[in-house]
Amino acid sequence: MCFHNPPRFNDPSAAKAATHFMRKTNALPIFSTGQPATPPPRGWAFLRLGFRPFYLGGALVAAVMVPLWLLMFLGKLSFTPAVAPLWWHAHEMLFGFAAAAVIGFLLTAGKNWTGLDTPRGPLLGALVLLWLAARLASLLGSPLTYALLDVALLPLVALMFARLLWRAKNFRNMPLALVLLLLASANGLFHLAALGGLDINPMTTLYAALALITVIETVIAGRVVPIFTKNVTPGLKLEASPLRERVTLGLTVAGLLMWVLLPANVVSAVVLALAGVAQALRLWGWRPSVTWTRPILWILHLSYAWIALGLGLLALAQLGWLPTSAGVHALGLGATGGLIMGMATRTARGHTGRPIIASKPEVVMYVLVMLATACRVLASTLLIQHYSLLLMLATTDWSLAFGLYLWVFTPWLMAARLDGKDG
Repeated sequence: MCFHNPPRFNDPSAAKAATHFMRKTNALPIFSTGQPATPPPRGWAFLRLGFRPFYLGGALVAAVMVPLWLLMFLGKLSFTPAVAPLWWHAHEMLFGFAAAAVIGFLLTAGKNWTGLDTPRGPLLGALVLLWLAARLASLLGSPLTYALLDVALLPLVALMFARLLWRAKNFRNMPLALVLLLLASANGLFHLAALGGLDINPMTTLYAALALITVIETVIAGRVVPIFTKNVTPGLKLEASPLRERVTLGLTVAGLLMWVLLPANVVSAVVLALAGVAQALRLWGWRPSVTWTRPILWILHLSYAWIALGLGLLALAQLGWLPTSAGVHALGLGATGGLIMGMATRTARGHTGRPIIASKPEVVMYVLVMLATACRVLASTLLIQHYSLLLMLATTDWSLAFGLYLWVFTPWLMAARLDGKDG
């Protein structure tokens, strides 16, 4: 029997019964139940959502460019990048690695937050190629070429993201677009300083970028980590105090601003120390003790702990008791690297239709990132006499972690979702 104008069921129970019958018998839906059909996936799977190319690109930078930097630092590689090697290393970890992960996350989360499409297909491909061109220019191009290519991406992404939020009237997340613009500004100031057009230390602009990324992590982790923890822990109640949340964010922003903009002083040390304590109390309120049997959760809790520790180490550096690099690497490797690894495995699993459970290789990735951070921070603090050895251990662990990510996740991120959905 064929219906050119199939009748609709007015009785919801009848529609439900018909749907159940068709599922049981694998029958074709010759009657409409009024439910819209899910549109089929469109385009190449690799360019359907931002996390796919940007997570892989960020992992590639992490796996390859850190060993390159170590070889340059140890004098084993006679190669000069577009800017001074130390500036290049710090910049590429922030704007090559971390920024790629941030962009990939926001272009993916933005679709969930708004219900609107984020860049995909040729437009997403163009953004990725622009990011890649800047990475290649950092190695092979002139300082000016590197600057021109590198400064273009973040403003574009920030404006696209802001437009998306505006169309959906999702003003709650609009500050993240502002932080992206501030991150773009820090990048522009870095290149101006590196080219000699601005009389400031380029490292100051990179510290500003690290501070902004730490603020992004504080905001995003504060939203997702408690939810993830509650979802898999029956009966767990996590009550966030709005006052504590505002105080924690306020102290963190104030302390990082003072660290970036002011000479070392006691007041900055006090504010940074208070921010570290506030972050530790916030983390404690998320009940990290319930996560130890779930690696995909404890990596997020443990990585967030490096924010509290990093702020404390920066406080000690303000007093001249430790090198600044100890706090910088606690924030840059432990917090940023760990949170990126945790979210890049979790969201990649979820958005490719796989279970949110870490496999053994992923647990190895988590452990390696934490070991790399510990070695790098110890090299700047208690065990500076073993600096070169610890630096090599940190580099090896870090590169292996992200190399393993590429090995496990590249086939998944290149292929369509297992459940046949778009994304």
